[in-house]
Parts: sequence; C-alpha cells; structure tokens
Amino acid sequence: MPDWTDNPDWQNYVRRVKRELVPKIDASAYVMSLVPEGEPDVKFAVELGLSIMMDKPIIAVVTRGVKVPDHLVRVADEIVEGDLSTEEGRQAMGEAIQATMKRLER
Repeated sequence: MPDWTDNPDWQNYVRRVKRELVPKIDASAYVMSLVPEGEPDVKFAVELGLSIMMDKPIIAVVTRGVKVPDHLVRVADEIVEGDLSTEEGRQAMGEAIQATMKRLER
C-alpha cells in the first residue's frame, strides 16, 4: 500500500504551508480566524493546529448562532461573537475584536 505522504499533491501542499503560512503565523502577535460552520474546514484546521504548536494567542471569531466546539473553547484565548448580517452588528464585532487585540498585545 502506497504511503499517502508520497503523493505529489500532498507534498506540494506541505511545501506551500511551510513557505507561506508558517512565516505569516510566526510573524503575528496573535492568530484570528472565523470559525467555520458545518463540515470541517481543512484550512481552518491547519491554521489552528499551527497556531497551537507555535504558541500563538488565538482569537476565534464566531457569527451568532454558530456552535463552537468545546475543545476550541478551551484552546482559544478569546472568542468574539457577533452578528455579521447587519451594519450595527459588524460595527460592534469590529469594536470587540479591536479591544481583544489590544488585550492580547500586552
């Protein structure tokens, strides 16, 4: 049985993550991601895993009504929840995110 890690597509993906994503996370004071809803999101999972492994503060941004997995609640430094469907909700969420970023940059 062939080893899936020998797959050229997988190897290209790994190279791209190491070349592009790892330096971006390394240079960041924190990592902020919109928590996906529904099926697992591979990009989100990779970013989250690298953020944990690189010991970066994590801001999980959640639209109102999205269920945040219990393990993510324990891992995230902050969870910012809001309503992105209205201008007022986006404004309030932006202010909450700004306040969170200031707290984490100390």
